[in-house]
Amino acid sequence: MKVWVFSCFIFAVSAKHEEFAGWKSYYVEPSDLGQLKSFNSLIQHIKVDVFAHPIVGRPGLILVDPSFQNELIGGLERLGIKYKIHAEDVKSQFDLEDDLFKNVYKKSPQSNFGGKLPYDSYQSYETINKYLDDIAKEYPEKAKVVTHTSFNGLPIKYLRVSTTNFEDPTKPIIYLDGGIHGREWLSIPPVTFAINRLLENGTDSSLLEKFDFILFPIVNTDGYQYSRDRSAAWRKTRSWYQDPWSIMCPGVDIDRNFDFHWNTTGAGSSKCSYVYPGVSAFSEAETRVVREILLENDRILMYISFSSGGSLIMYPWAVDGSLSSEVFRLHNVGVAMADTINALQMPEFFDYKVGNAALVRQLPMSGTSIDYAHHLGVPLTFTIELPGLFGGYFMNPIYMARICFETWEGVKAGIRKAEQLYM
Repeated sequence: MKVWVFSCFIFAVSAKHEEFAGWKSYYVEPSDLGQLKSFNSLIQHIKVDVFAHPIVGRPGLILVDPSFQNELIGGLERLGIKYKIHAEDVKSQFDLEDDLFKNVYKKSPQSNFGGKLPYDSYQSYETINKYLDDIAKEYPEKAKVVTHTSFNGLPIKYLRVSTTNFEDPTKPIIYLDGGIHGREWLSIPPVTFAINRLLENGTDSSLLEKFDFILFPIVNTDGYQYSRDRSAAWRKTRSWYQDPWSIMCPGVDIDRNFDFHWNTTGAGSSKCSYVYPGVSAFSEAETRVVREILLENDRILMYISFSSGGSLIMYPWAVDGSLSSEVFRLHNVGVAMADTINALQMPEFFDYKVGNAALVRQLPMSGTSIDYAHHLGVPLTFTIELPGLFGGYFMNPIYMARICFETWEGVKAGIRKAEQLYM
């Protein structure tokens, strides 16, 4: 990818969303695998930000710099790829969504499922961390908070939930995380919802008889805070080092920073790229926390990392599209989750698709968390991309409670299928 220095400098000094003044966003919809591959090649040479990646038969959403509008449209028309305008001014759309989320949705007893967090609004990282602390205090016999520190000094917290203090070697571990990319706000509530159902609401507390859980709502605390406070589209971490380019273009894509074929494909060579993999594998505090969890817990049966914007359930190998020796069980567990969610969700949402992460997008990616975890021996590793895009860049939070419920039901179906296959 080319180096876009000016845009990254603006990220560091501008007012909120100003870096997107004059940008436009487009829906794009490749109709077959050939068009999808051509689209992926086209955007390597154009200053774009892929907010939701298209797959065959399902549109994606891309943000385009003003100086590249003609090149993008010309390329799409030359390739015969369908497109339509989403927003004439990206900054104005971000500002509109900010106002919507700040002023419209309030906490209500109907939205919190009998727990401490509402599920009709996006919560700050401070609120989420306080929630984890409160849960650990309220359920000391079952829940323990583990705390690390981000590059910017913010607490990185996750919850260990167990009825046996993680001391029963016969109990498999279920791992869920969210917030690996700063702007993927919707990926966080499904993790806290799992805490609600296992402990607060207690509807599914029986799962704790057979399984331990590691629940990690916000992996990328620095990026999430920056996305909420300064630039909604921010995806990466906020790290920088003694390098002028790093200072002007801070941050690393966490899901390109794991040590499995690191920086071999599907990553940006420029520090300004939104998929920049870092100066080395595990350069980021956040990926080192996930690595520590994986290395310290050899009983993890299922690893799920929530993302947003695609209605996809994807499994290894993301690096090259080859199939794991566990592919039969991976696919069966993925289908069990997808079928359950599809049967429950609103008809407006796309049905979930299940498949190999590289093949479903025609876009291989190196250094991903699911490949690294699978490489270490976790049999079932998935990225679950939650539904996206009812006209805005972020899912309207009026749908949040519904999505969390459906997603959790899908995860439970996956756990039941995994139990049949492995226990």
